[in-house]
Amino acid sequence: MRNYKIEFEKRVAFIKSVLCESGAEGIVYGNSGGKDSALVGILCKAACDNTVGIILPCTSRRNYDEDTADAKEVAAKYNIETRTVDLTPVKGAELKALDGITTLNAAALSNIAPRLRMLTLYAVAAAENRLVAGTGNKSEAYVGYFTKWGDGAHDFNPIADLTVTEIYEFLRYLDAPKCVIEKAPSAALFDGQTDETEMGVSYAELDTYLSGGGISEEKKAIIERLHNASEHKRKGIAVYKND
Repeated sequence: MRNYKIEFEKRVAFIKSVLCESGAEGIVYGNSGGKDSALVGILCKAACDNTVGIILPCTSRRNYDEDTADAKEVAAKYNIETRTVDLTPVKGAELKALDGITTLNAAALSNIAPRLRMLTLYAVAAAENRLVAGTGNKSEAYVGYFTKWGDGAHDFNPIADLTVTEIYEFLRYLDAPKCVIEKAPSAALFDGQTDETEMGVSYAELDTYLSGGGISEEKKAIIERLHNASEHKRKGIAVYKND
């Protein structure tokens, strides 16, 4: 297990250095009420008092109920400024604008909310000279469980090297509210959705695989398929080079 006292100090120092080099005056992040955003919010607030978490509900009932309540509980405990932007009407307007232009499949529909959230975070960041903090972890990055130019976009990420298992260990060390530690992880892209069900593999199995441990051949095949199919998400933008 990592020494989370040292990890905390080093990550706070990292965030401070990023802010100093950028000339930004503060930080903004999406406060989803989940494990990753909770840890990022705690770290950012420790590094920069001028940290704001934006709650960004969009369509899903869980966004408005459980997730919002959990996001506010974490923010209250660590004294993080909180604002809320309701994106449901914005998504509705986008769907209306696309009506008759194309037929959206499940992937296109599910990616709209994460991209609207990032658009909102960058608008706040630009208006207030803030940096956008990323909330993605190592486990989800490996299998591509994030939206390109949505939650995969950010100016810096203080938890990108941590697996989900380590995220939970870190949160327990920090005495984070049980609500974000005990609930089933979910992007809440639609009601009833959970991360592990959608991926077809548990985080425990994924993290065991990433640490070199043994898992079933069936689960190994799922992880490798997801990793290979999402390789484009982890690569930089292809640009023409005149050799």
